[in-house]
Amino acid sequence: MMHSSPPVMTLHELSSLTQAEFSRELGSIFEHSPWIPERAWAARPFADVDALHQAMMRVVREADPAEQLALIAAHPELAGKEAAEGTLTNDSTNEQRGAGLDQCSPEELRRLRGLNAAYRQQFGFPFVIAVKGRSRYQIMDAIEHRLRNDRETEFDTCLDQIGQIARFRL
Repeated sequence: MMHSSPPVMTLHELSSLTQAEFSRELGSIFEHSPWIPERAWAARPFADVDALHQAMMRVVREADPAEQLALIAAHPELAGKEAAEGTLTNDSTNEQRGAGLDQCSPEELRRLRGLNAAYRQQFGFPFVIAVKGRSRYQIMDAIEHRLRNDRETEFDTCLDQIGQIARFRL
């Protein structure tokens, strides 16, 4: 028996949804943050997917720092507790699996978790990176590299990476 994927909604159909429906439909684009599509709804209709993404990123960039921090904090640590407990969102599970994070050796897992802990201790939020197209080794190297940044740079980098993740998900 063949399983078919759910039908893809067109931009026209998305634009005709109520604000609540729109937010519900796009609520998983930004990890546990349906407030982003909810606020971007007012910018419809969208000429294309890029315009939709730009409208949502404008919401992110115009949000207050506490909301931005909550958005960053909504992201799970890579190969962290949520992955071990199986409580990641479907998108995060697939993204982390695609980067091979579910195939880490015990040594790699120790290194990655140590880097995650150092990053969180230094910056006060989890390391966020768009993992699509990256290996687990590239990800660990990126954490080490980004640990050299200041908090403001990392905060902004996380928001940029969240934007990339959202674009991939769209």
